[in-house]
Amino acid sequence: MAKYDKADLERRMRGAVDALKHDLSGLRTGRANTALLEPINVTVYGSSMPLTSVATISAPEPRMLSVQVWDKSNIGPVEKAIRSAGLGLNPINDGNTLRLPIPDLTEDRRKELAKLASQYAEKARIAVRNVRRDGMENLKADEKKNEISEDERKRAETEVQKLTDDVIKSLDEEFARKEKEILGK
Repeated sequence: MAKYDKADLERRMRGAVDALKHDLSGLRTGRANTALLEPINVTVYGSSMPLTSVATISAPEPRMLSVQVWDKSNIGPVEKAIRSAGLGLNPINDGNTLRLPIPDLTEDRRKELAKLASQYAEKARIAVRNVRRDGMENLKADEKKNEISEDERKRAETEVQKLTDDVIKSLDEEFARKEKEILGK
């Protein structure tokens, strides 16, 4: 059985926070965000590649994304990939660049996105609780093997619980910030 390692638990819990931030960055809020296009794959040169491997994505205005395709022959496939990504974006092809105006979000779409953000946050909370459980099990195993005393186990369990509470609090803050941004409140 693995030994209790506070640094490892903290690293794994912070990883859940980072994963949540990444997931939330991909949610559209009515403002242009380059992370919106990062998950898109484009079929060029006979294989599927991430959009970021064939173009530069920028946000020149708050409600506009710009996709500068490096090889002009790939503009068609990139435009097709963006249209079929289900993001509700219609690229405007001006020959060298694809411009993507970001449409206003409807109230229903805002609620859907807030619900999705909530699901991401809950997934991250579950991941943190699983890390906490692993830590507690390792502490009990260490105590059983007489590597630590009951007092040391209890002290360490208190540390693990405090770390868990802090990380869950930061997850909740990230979610609340994103929900406010999505709902425009």
